[in-house]
Amino acid sequence: MKKMFLASFFADVAELFVKFTDGKCVGKIVTFIPTASLNEEINFYVANARKAFKKQGMIIDELEISTATKEEIRSKLQENDYIYISGGNTFFLLQELRKSGADKIITEQINLGKMYIGESAGSVIISDNIEYVKEMDDSTVAQNLDSFLSLGLADFYPLPHYKSFPFEEAVDNIIANYAKKIKLCPISNTQAIIVNGQTFEVLSK
Repeated sequence: MKKMFLASFFADVAELFVKFTDGKCVGKIVTFIPTASLNEEINFYVANARKAFKKQGMIIDELEISTATKEEIRSKLQENDYIYISGGNTFFLLQELRKSGADKIITEQINLGKMYIGESAGSVIISDNIEYVKEMDDSTVAQNLDSFLSLGLADFYPLPHYKSFPFEEAVDNIIANYAKKIKLCPISNTQAIIVNGQTFEVLSK
């Protein structure tokens, strides 16, 4: 059964994650993928997420998929307890997931029941198609991305940073342009979407 925790800003909702796991996350090893943040000038959220995981008693195993070997990617994704993908640029993230083959392994592991934790771009990536976040992320940084088709792990489209600075206008524009076309699920920085199998709900701090 799919189990996913999708956030805008993980550090702000880490306690909700602990509740989602019934406190069983202590001592678990997290495959920590910061790839989406590589080309971003602002990336403090990555360090904040590391601190949040450690504070809750989890162990971080870093995996930079743009430089890791295929063997390392497969080993860590299969053997560690959780998979986490950070915020950053969703288009660059999708490009690197595809190029490394990590997209297929992550999808396989989630479908087998491995816990997935997404933050911002890491949340958006589980949708069918990421084109809707062009207002928020610059798609031109992913020069080798030939399609916006994504992991397709949910029938809704996470929309992070709802009513949250500095993305208010971008999110409002996405809602205006896409709300009648796709099943958007906006969440603020203090909310998270939890997925259990085919059902999902939004939790707030």
